[in-house]
Amino acid sequence: MTSPANTTAAHELGLGTVGIWSGALRISDGTGRDGAITDAVEEIEALGYGTIWVGGSASVADAEAVLAATHHLRVATGILSIWDHPADRVAEEACDANRANEDRFVLGIGASHQVLAPDQYAKPYTAMKEYLTALDEAPNPVPARQRVLAALGPKMLQLSKERAAGAHPYLVTEDYVAEAREALGVGPLLAPELKVVLDDNLDRARETARAYLRFYLELPNYTDNLRRAGFGEADFEDGGSDALLDAVVAYGGAERIRARVAAFQKAGADHVALQVVTPDPMRDLPIAEWRALAAALELPGSAG
Repeated sequence: MTSPANTTAAHELGLGTVGIWSGALRISDGTGRDGAITDAVEEIEALGYGTIWVGGSASVADAEAVLAATHHLRVATGILSIWDHPADRVAEEACDANRANEDRFVLGIGASHQVLAPDQYAKPYTAMKEYLTALDEAPNPVPARQRVLAALGPKMLQLSKERAAGAHPYLVTEDYVAEAREALGVGPLLAPELKVVLDDNLDRARETARAYLRFYLELPNYTDNLRRAGFGEADFEDGGSDALLDAVVAYGGAERIRARVAAFQKAGADHVALQVVTPDPMRDLPIAEWRALAAALELPGSAG
């Protein structure tokens, strides 16, 4: 595969070249699936992925549960909403998580979306700067090298460069990755999320992706970023046009997805966080797909 950019922050964080992003890996979610999730987390580590991104507005506690079930991989929140979790408490929790787990925790934070925090959401860029200052000034501060921002726009990318280890953008294209790398320069981490649908039937794969993207394409933070990439209103209707889906989702067999991962890396990604899209990706634990991807990507645990 194409080698990633391997920037300074990526090397120091030790995220590996690829990881798994999943909103279904939150242990103790009240559904009685703790055992199945623990088994899935252990499988991801054994396959050789470098990082687990606990998605779906995860908390530090969600990440701690995954850390407790693993031994050496990194675990990150993807992402923790600054509106839902006070900075001083997050700083203390993050410090405890790293002390107990050999600095394997990475704090991923973001300003989320107005529809998800209607009573708090205001001036997200200013709020993020203030949140980072609070993390800096907490009794147990979170060092910039141990936090990443869910950056999309130019100002937030700049902030991720200046006051964090780098950026973890979500729902982006290869061209965006190249532009983000240029904006960040050499040094900061660039770890985009990439949605994948393992299905050789193109029409069916697109429908799976389209069903999942409908929610995201109603959120201005994402559509504004996609407009900057040249997409328009027609591309956001009914779960996304074919052209949009082709740009933000990798589908097909594992080998085709391997090629898309390589393309993201060539564009400047240090690490690619793979989210396997299924009919219910916030609940499903697609172990067979994670195994197939690990084999295609030639991860160290895939041969076993």
